[in-house]
Amino acid sequence: MSRTLLGLAAAALTLIGPASAVQAEERLYLYTENFPPYNMSASGRAFEHNAEDIDGLCTELVTAALKQTDLDYRIKLRNWDYGYNRALNKPNHGIFCTTYTEERAPLFKWVGPLTNNLWTVFAAPDSNFQMDELSDAKGKVFGGYRNDVKSEYLIKRGYEVSALDSDDLNPKRLELGQIDLWLADQLGGPYVASQQNVEGLKPVYSFNQTQLFLALNPDTSDALVNELQAGLDAIRESGMFEAIETKYGL
Repeated sequence: MSRTLLGLAAAALTLIGPASAVQAEERLYLYTENFPPYNMSASGRAFEHNAEDIDGLCTELVTAALKQTDLDYRIKLRNWDYGYNRALNKPNHGIFCTTYTEERAPLFKWVGPLTNNLWTVFAAPDSNFQMDELSDAKGKVFGGYRNDVKSEYLIKRGYEVSALDSDDLNPKRLELGQIDLWLADQLGGPYVASQQNVEGLKPVYSFNQTQLFLALNPDTSDALVNELQAGLDAIRESGMFEAIETKYGL
């Protein structure tokens, strides 16, 4: 009798196993970072495991779009380098908000745009440094973080970048004189600085307005990508997209 039951259990597991595997393969895993006000921990922690503990403009837009679909998903907050590499290397994995560039275009499938981003160079509160063009900063050390498009842009053009795993510490490093300048987002830079109790950073130069997207691994199915884009288009048409932007001062 026990052998019969064991045989039935094994058969049941054989039937259930593949279906569960398929469901797991179809699950969407999305990563984001602490990049306020676009994405951030609701309680100020460095990492979050659940979508309800993650806040911010892009997070709200992506979550609202997902709710227009039947997709099974998980959203986690990690450092940028970790999430970026997961999205780069694993099907059904993605990362937001990601700057769209020509260099990155073939690396991912894209859903968006979510919002715009104006790159801004910040100097320390007591600095008298002035800029009329980016080349005026040659010889200065920029604060940055790994796999960030702004850091990559500077490095490719011969600027010196002191890169960390996260952008959070760069305002304090700038205030303490450990770096000369910080290239951040016009809206997000002051927000990040205020969270680190750094006030009065001076914006000295802005350039290169870009668009931010949800980037998905290129082996993610077109059907899934199209469903996500349709969800984003639906909240744009309903007015929810604009309402979320207004909440964050856009």
